Amino acid sequence: MANKIPGNTQSILRHWQESVPDDRLAHLVRDAGRAFSKRLQVRLQKHNVPFGHWTFLRILWSSDGLTQKELSDLAGVMEPTTFSAIKAMEELGYVTRIQKPDNRKNMYVHLSPKGKALKKVLVPLAVDVNHVAMQGVSAADLATTRKVLLKVLENLALEEAQMDKRPSGA
Repeated sequence: MANKIPGNTQSILRHWQESVPDDRLAHLVRDAGRAFSKRLQVRLQKHNVPFGHWTFLRILWSSDGLTQKELSDLAGVMEPTTFSAIKAMEELGYVTRIQKPDNRKNMYVHLSPKGKALKKVLVPLAVDVNHVAMQGVSAADLATTRKVLLKVLENLALEEAQMDKRPSGA
């Protein structure tokens, strides 16, 4: 099977299995996340949807009508990045931007019918990537992995909240 795995991925696997099997979890999570993203990106390209658009579409499919700031926060990107992506998505007909008469400050992003329709096409691609990634992983191991990663997120969020409470310079 090793000769079927692309060279770059072989190097990453060898690195983790041989060179640094006990390296920090953060590095392993990052490499796994990159692999997920890369495989989804290949599938999205076949539908001419950039990976950056996927992130915003996914958020809007569950919470349509958010402000650009809210989208930035949920996507974990800077507002100029969100602005550029939303502008491009608007040109493609995936979203519309609306200013409410009572709030001229905020721009609200709504999915167009075309953007909503993409969900039926694109979500199965992500499901497929997850299916491929989980081959050979038991349900128990997957449940444990989810539990551990959720606890990691919780711990880091709690640490962030504690840091935010400290006076600056402390």
